[in-house]
Amino acid sequence: MAKATLELRGQVIEPGDAEYEAARKVHNAMIDKSPRAIVRPQSAEDVAVAVNFARENSLDLAIRGGGHSVPGFGVCEGGIVIDLSAMRGVIVDPTNKTAKAQGGATWGDFNNATNEFGLATTGGIISTTGVGGLTLGGGIGYLSRGFGLSCDNVTGAEVVLADGRIVRADETENPDLFWALRGGGGNFGVVTSFDFKLHPVANLYGGPIVFELDSGPDVMRAYANAVETAPEELGIFFAYLIAPPLPFLPEAAHGKTYAALMTAWAGKPEDGEKIIRPLFDVAPVVGSLIDTFPYPVVNSLFDELVAAGLQGYWKAHFATELTEDSINAHAQWGPQIPTMNAAMHIYPINGACHRVGSDDTAFAHRDATYATVIAGMWPDPDDNEKNTAWVRGYYDATSPFAMEAGYVNFMSGDDQGRIEANYGDNFPRLVDVKTTYDPGNLFHLNQNIKPR
Repeated sequence: MAKATLELRGQVIEPGDAEYEAARKVHNAMIDKSPRAIVRPQSAEDVAVAVNFARENSLDLAIRGGGHSVPGFGVCEGGIVIDLSAMRGVIVDPTNKTAKAQGGATWGDFNNATNEFGLATTGGIISTTGVGGLTLGGGIGYLSRGFGLSCDNVTGAEVVLADGRIVRADETENPDLFWALRGGGGNFGVVTSFDFKLHPVANLYGGPIVFELDSGPDVMRAYANAVETAPEELGIFFAYLIAPPLPFLPEAAHGKTYAALMTAWAGKPEDGEKIIRPLFDVAPVVGSLIDTFPYPVVNSLFDELVAAGLQGYWKAHFATELTEDSINAHAQWGPQIPTMNAAMHIYPINGACHRVGSDDTAFAHRDATYATVIAGMWPDPDDNEKNTAWVRGYYDATSPFAMEAGYVNFMSGDDQGRIEANYGDNFPRLVDVKTTYDPGNLFHLNQNIKPR
């Protein structure tokens, strides 16, 4: 393919180019694919050129924002990759408490820009994650209980459709597309910019609290109680993890497995202390780091554990409650975590998330209270079989106590069979929107909703 064929202002990287080997890689090193070309557009018009080229030449088309997709949907074999990493601008309007983020922005880009004005919206827990991928799948983060999912805070988007048109999607223009973008993943087009509403959050009070491993069930019960009763300013998640060599942990604890809570209070620090301090009485504490941190700092605390170049395989559930049977299953499998990079997290999706109707956005499961992820990540490909076996075993053991559905952003490539369950009663409407905007299923490298 001649570069001139695409007539881009942006960059086209092809096999043989010096940058090609680095450019084709995604976050998950288990994914090894060689596209025909990687396009780095500078504008929506560039994106449209690449979309048209892929469609007209019947080539697979992969869309990459942050590249964190565990199934590696940001790259394809022999096709075209639209890598949005040259489109990372974030413009903040502090007066109206809004921000416009380009499709390649990361949450680090977004949070640093909005924090200058003491503002934030719900993002993830890793700063290198793409704003686009996380938001299109829903968007769970520290601020979910107080302000809803990332997608609940989107007020509009610019989208390049499968036919190359550049359109606006919001409550008045293409409202069906706007509805589908909020949780329906990358099925409907390339989002080149998002409009978000912001909230007055500059700092978070909290941090990790690490407990002895055998206290896991007690800690999980306390976590469930906090999710159900604490003010919505409290962001919190439960984890089983292997302790990294962090200074707030005793040296003897490094490399050992523990139960933990990550806390993040978005209200006044003095109020947060009253809420978080009782958690220290739940079980013996190995170490903690509780302080007031700028929101971007909290959002990047775990970046090094989820670095690019690891092998990755994940499974996920939604749950309405943490029953004793589920707690016991977690207590059996959580301590078997195989590597320091791996983890099991349970995130709350109640509070403001529950005040959005199940059919108000494509994110359907507003009855779920918890989103569980069994995140297998490890450095050595020789350990692939052992580590994927842990993820699958854990998933199978906890499935009887969870919903059939799960969070699409936590799904692996072999989870396509769960797509209808993941969208519940919204699935037929999503098929209708897909059929309208992408009848040829050009955008199929995702948790795919197939057109009729």
